[in-house]
Order: sequence, then structure tokens, then C-alpha cells
Amino acid sequence: MRGQLARELNGRAEAYALVTVVRAVAPTSAWLGAQAIVLADGTLHGWIGGGCAKGVVIGAARGAIEKGEPRLVRISNDRIRSEEDVEQHTMECASNGTIELFIQPYSVRSALCVLGSTPAADEARFLAERYRIRLTESPGEAPVVLVATQGQGDEEALEAALHSPARHVLMIASRHKADRLRHVMRMRGIDAAQLARLQAPAGPDAGAKTPGEIALVAIVAVLALLRGRDPDGAGATPIRNETNPPALPAESLPDSRIARDGAAAQGQFINPVCGMAVRTSDATHVETYEGVPYYFCCDGCWTTFRAEPAKYAAIHLASMPGVAA
Repeated sequence: MRGQLARELNGRAEAYALVTVVRAVAPTSAWLGAQAIVLADGTLHGWIGGGCAKGVVIGAARGAIEKGEPRLVRISNDRIRSEEDVEQHTMECASNGTIELFIQPYSVRSALCVLGSTPAADEARFLAERYRIRLTESPGEAPVVLVATQGQGDEEALEAALHSPARHVLMIASRHKADRLRHVMRMRGIDAAQLARLQAPAGPDAGAKTPGEIALVAIVAVLALLRGRDPDGAGATPIRNETNPPALPAESLPDSRIARDGAAAQGQFINPVCGMAVRTSDATHVETYEGVPYYFCCDGCWTTFRAEPAKYAAIHLASMPGVAA
């Protein structure tokens, strides 16, 4: 019954708190595991003890909804040592029983927008629903946006997220890729204040490899932000001062050089922006400059090249065998 009500409230984006009895010491009418739902207006659905506890529970639940933070509440007349993370209340009933309750708010503010159609994006949505984080498809309706495009429309999704009023924008990306995307965003008119909300990589470095692991790390960071805490290792990456990203030195390019004129025949091309070998048949973008086709592995490299084609054409030329840098 309460599960169905919670799903309906989530579907309507209506704030509520789930109250669970985590300890009950007789005499009391509450029992371990008993649950109730409290709405923002104070309406209570369920049973967590009689009238002696009802007023305290409703007040604490409404406070948790307002602040968007969970609470552990103890209602008792026993002289129990005060604990910093436990909210203490007097038991008004003559029975003098003890009830401890965990209050988990599901606030309208506790919403997440996941952008992307990748496996990691799907896993992130699954985990968000599992932990009852309200999902929305619009970046403008969520305090946190997670960009999980992973090379599929990165720039458009990130720009939409940064233009939204979201307080935090997380992106599943390496630091190297994030730096280049910051440069692209500046080229597109995103200012420093907007960029400061970007956190990439999304979450701490946990060695995640699979889409599920990557999504799990990201959702941990999302949950921390929704609870008003600074995610460990997920702070915003400082914005660099340079107008352009650092040029890739010719000597750092891969040793296996593919001659420019033989790129199509060989099926590979060295991306002059990031130095990665790109399969010409799988390239995300192809840009022709001075009659030469250049193949790119992602939106960011393509946009960076288009901003300064002569610079990256020179880098590519210097990487060819028998050509002086």
C-alpha cells in the first residue's frame, strides 16, 4: 500500500517523507519495521505509534522534507546519552516507552536529469529509481544533471546542461576530455560561472570499468550533492586560464605514423587534436581542410580542430614520416 502511494507521489513529483521504526522498546504500540508516509502538508499514511508520537513524527518529517535531509529521531524519557546525529524528543505518554525512527525525505528538489542514451546512462537511471531519486527528462527541472553521453552528442548535451538552472552538472568523462570540452564550451559562449558548476569526472576515482560501475560512482556523487555534501573526490575541476588547450607536442604522438595520403587506404588516421588513432570507417566526424580529410573520434576534437585548423594541420604534418617538425 505504502509502496504504491510512494510511486504515485514520485510520479506527481510531490514531496513526502518515508518514516520507518528502527527500534521499539515496550510499552509502545509501534513495532520494529513499521512504516508511514508523511506528506508535506502533514498528512500521515500508516502507523508508527499512537498519538504520543504522531505530533513529533509529523513535525520532524516536515522539517526533513523542507531541508531535504534524512533524520534519526528518538522519542523517549529514558536518560540516554545525547548523540550528535540523533534528534531527541520527550515521550508524552505515561507508558514511557521508547521509539526510534529513521525519516527519509523525498523532496521535489531531490531530482536528477540524466542526459544520454548510453549503457552507463541507462544504469544511472536504474540506480536513481532504485534509491528513489526522482528522475526528470528536462535539465531545467533538476538541481543535478548527469551528462552520460560518452561521445554521442557530448557538446550539445553539456551545453544544454550548463545553460540550465541546475546547481550541479556532472559528466562522465576523463579529465583530459573534460578539459577539452571546457574549451569548447567557452568557444560557445559559456561563461566562467556556468563552467564552475561542471564536475568531471563524475565522482571519485574508484577504478570503475563497466557501465554499471561507472554509473554507480556517478550516482554516489549525485546522492552526496542532493544531500548537501561535497562528494569525496568529485569537486569541480579548476578552470584553466589559457585561451586554448595545450597543443599536443609532435614528439608525444604515437610512433606508428600513418601517412596523410594513405589514411583512407590504411583505414586509420591519427587525430591531430588528441593523438588517437581513428578508424576512418568509424569516425564520428570528417572535416576537409585544404583538400585533406581529417578524421575525428568525438565532437570535442572536431570542434577544436575547426576553431584552429591551420594549427592542427601543422601538428598532423609534423607527425608524418620524413617531415621536420
